[in-house]
Amino acid sequence: MNRSNAPASNRPSENPAPWVLADERRARARPVRTRAIEMSSAELDEADIQAVLGVLRSGRLALGPKVAAFERSLAAYVGVKHAVAVGSGTAALHLIVKALGIGPGEEVLVPSFTFAASVNAFLYEGAVPVFVELEPDTCNLDIQDLELRITPRTRAIMAVDVFGHPADWDGLDRVAARHGLAVIDDCCEAIGAAYKGRRLGSFGAAGAFAFYPNKQMTTGEGGMIVTNDDRLAEHCRSCANQGRSAMGAWLQHERLGHNYRMDEMSAALGLSQLSRLDHFLARRARVARQYGERLAVMDGVRPPRVRPEVAVSWFVYVVTLDEGYDRDRTIAGMEREGVPCRGYFAPVHTQPYIRDRFGDLGGTLPRTEAMARRTLALPFHNDLEEAEIEHILAVLRRNLRG
Repeated sequence: MNRSNAPASNRPSENPAPWVLADERRARARPVRTRAIEMSSAELDEADIQAVLGVLRSGRLALGPKVAAFERSLAAYVGVKHAVAVGSGTAALHLIVKALGIGPGEEVLVPSFTFAASVNAFLYEGAVPVFVELEPDTCNLDIQDLELRITPRTRAIMAVDVFGHPADWDGLDRVAARHGLAVIDDCCEAIGAAYKGRRLGSFGAAGAFAFYPNKQMTTGEGGMIVTNDDRLAEHCRSCANQGRSAMGAWLQHERLGHNYRMDEMSAALGLSQLSRLDHFLARRARVARQYGERLAVMDGVRPPRVRPEVAVSWFVYVVTLDEGYDRDRTIAGMEREGVPCRGYFAPVHTQPYIRDRFGDLGGTLPRTEAMARRTLALPFHNDLEEAEIEHILAVLRRNLRG
């Protein structure tokens, strides 16, 4: 197939692998479950429900033992000294920025191929984003491009482990040490992932996790700061609780703070979910493997690539269409057939609110912009069945559009 001039409708190659034809026959012969295919779905069980009900029956809904227990358990899981539970991953990132003292006019290097919160966390403090190109294979920030964008005003790096694939932490550490920069790990999408055997959340000055329902584990809404830095942890804990100190009176505020606390119900759900996190990760890896085996022989679509030195924590499953295919038309066609999918990500540097603040930055990150036009997130969650995967890919194959 000439992929630079993709056909109006996707046709199988002249000599498809026998098992591909068998997959198509099975997809036609085997009925897909009558439930609608969901883009994402949290895995909740009776233990989760009882954990939350236990808090409600106790009457202790905030500032109680469940938050403290969740913090201890997650710190132990990651392998760090401190964990501070907060109301969202965005809150976690914001408090890390505040604790590091990053302020007006200082520059933070950040990928544009990320969720807006990675940038908003330091915009809240008046810092300035310097957007960095991505690596084409992992979609993480490119270390060489990162170093080229350092200026005398650069204060920190906001690293993002995109889609649960760890960034190049050896490269990040080298650049940070050479230039005296702080590094924040936005590992909101990557709980349980590891770089060279070391779990994410233990890199940089601090890391931030998020527990929205589409994540690998959930607390409903919620986030967690993880760090080995005693002072940073104390500052974050104070700022999350309206600026109170650990030993101060309830109405005494040592610093400007926020109400970023996590409630007891969310923490109880988090404890229950954390006890099954490795099981969740294994189920997600199974879904990713089944997708990957089938996509490896599909024309026009590239499955995610995983570097050998990392253990991925599969957050979403994002494929890349070959040049010449129209991603948005493909999405529209799939959704007409009842298969939801999304474009991931719209680069932050092209967002309207960034343009209003910093002017038109379109064209400044050509690799990022090109990749963003070709990435497509397929339905992905723990409970996705093999027959559903086959159906999803059959619909994708029919709807690939040039």
